[in-house]
Amino acid sequence: MKTVLMFAFMVVLMASCALPDKTAADKPRELKILTRAGWGANPPVAEMKAHKISHITIHHTATLQKPERSLADKMKALQTFSQNPGTLGNGKAKPAWPDVPYHFYMDCHGEIAEGRDANFVGDTNTAYDPTGHLLVVLEGNFEEETPTEPQLAALRKLLASKMAQYHVTPEMIGSHKDFAETLCPGKNLHELVHALIKQAGKD
Repeated sequence: MKTVLMFAFMVVLMASCALPDKTAADKPRELKILTRAGWGANPPVAEMKAHKISHITIHHTATLQKPERSLADKMKALQTFSQNPGTLGNGKAKPAWPDVPYHFYMDCHGEIAEGRDANFVGDTNTAYDPTGHLLVVLEGNFEEETPTEPQLAALRKLLASKMAQYHVTPEMIGSHKDFAETLCPGKNLHELVHALIKQAGKD
C-alpha cells in the first residue's frame, strides 16, 4: 500500500512540475545591455521630468557609423555632447540637456547600451512632446547609410522586450518622423520600421 501511495505522490509531483509558468508571458525578455555603470556614465546635470511609458519612438543619430569605436566610447561622447551647449548637424543651437537624450542606444554591431533612465522624459530638438515615449536610437545616418543586420535583429529583440515590459501595443510605436516634422530616422530605416514592429509583436 505504501508503495502505491508513493507512486501516486510522485506522479502528482511530476505533473505539477510540468505545468507552464503562467507569469512567463508577463516577464520582460532578457537582453544583453551595457548598463550606465558599465560604460561609465556621469550623473544627470539637471533635474528631469518623471513619466510613464506609453509609446516607443525610433531614431537615428544622423551621424555616420563608426565601427572601429567601442560602444562605451560612443556613449561617453554622446553624454559629453548632450550635457553641454552645442550646435546640431543642421546648424541649430542645442542647450545643455540633463543627460543622454535617448533611453537606449544601438550601435552598428547591434550592441545595446542603456542611456537615460527610462523613468524620465528624454530630450528632443524637434517640435513634439516626448513625454511617455521610450526613445530608442540607432547609430547611423540612414538618409545615406543602411542599418546593419545586427542592428535590425537587436532592434526587433529590444522592441519585443519593451512592448512586453511596458504593455505597449504596435499602434503606439513609430519612427520619430511619425510624431514630428523631421527626416529622422532616415528613409533607409523608416521604410523598415513598421515591418519590424509587426514582427516584434509576434515574438
